[in-house]
Amino acid sequence: MAATPPRFDQHFRNQFRQLLEWRRDVRRFDTRPLPDGLVDELLDIANLSPSVGLSQPWRFIMVDDVERRTQVATDFEQCNRAALQQFSGARAARYASLKLAGLREAPVQIATFVDVNPDQGHGLGQKTMPETLHYSSVLAIYSLWLAARTHGVGLGWVSILNPDEVKAICEVPDHWQFIAYLCLGYPLEEHTEPELQLSGWETRRSLGNKVIRR
Repeated sequence: MAATPPRFDQHFRNQFRQLLEWRRDVRRFDTRPLPDGLVDELLDIANLSPSVGLSQPWRFIMVDDVERRTQVATDFEQCNRAALQQFSGARAARYASLKLAGLREAPVQIATFVDVNPDQGHGLGQKTMPETLHYSSVLAIYSLWLAARTHGVGLGWVSILNPDEVKAICEVPDHWQFIAYLCLGYPLEEHTEPELQLSGWETRRSLGNKVIRR
């Protein structure tokens, strides 16, 4: 017998919009640990995400070792200095003022990879668009992000890293590709505006010309 789907009322829909509005890319974390079992619960929710061919290609490495964390932070600092060189003048000064990672504070750190040769899915949907494996992994990250927010936990996505360095630090198989380095913890501050908007880097724009009819 088919299960009866839940009915989501307007209150739920309003709360869902609030959840999206309060999801932030967190850089400033409280160092206190998360409750036992919470990260496993969040990852279990992330594992419900859709994936091409039901391949579930996401791979989460829990980076608990202090030395590995230090190596990741060092790589970030090197990559961040290199990234600064692409800017000049006021834009360079603005970039240098940004806090772009919480690697020294976040109590939970997860290196996320995509298995480009997963043992699930039998290649369905990947022949013409193999990048759908990567898209699937990003969906899992977003599910994790939203689930964390429902517990008052913030997530920061660190992308200013050398993928090959992170792969070496985490000692993963060659057919895994680096997607994101995630920092999780309780945020030190709360706001609905994106931090990059508050810092003057960029402004969130309305839907406007992002929808095009043909």
